[in-house]
Amino acid sequence: MAGGFAKDGAVQEQIDASLEDEVKRARSRLPQGESAFKCEECGTAIPEPRRKAIPGIRRCVPCQENIDQDQVLYAGYNRRGSKDSQLR
Repeated sequence: MAGGFAKDGAVQEQIDASLEDEVKRARSRLPQGESAFKCEECGTAIPEPRRKAIPGIRRCVPCQENIDQDQVLYAGYNRRGSKDSQLR
């Protein structure tokens, strides 16, 4: 339902156009050429099934696992927002 002088469906057309622009922008940031097939951390080849499963992937499984584990180890704990600190 459009308001004013806009035709019906104008809002949906604007949403679709914005989405299409964002998809184009995202695709332009994907790795191209030889670099699309190699891990940016260690330089080994990324297997084709992994590239198909996750388009735009930039790391092999072992390197991604290391990064994920590092993020878990260094995840901060918000002491001020914890329930125990609010009870004191």
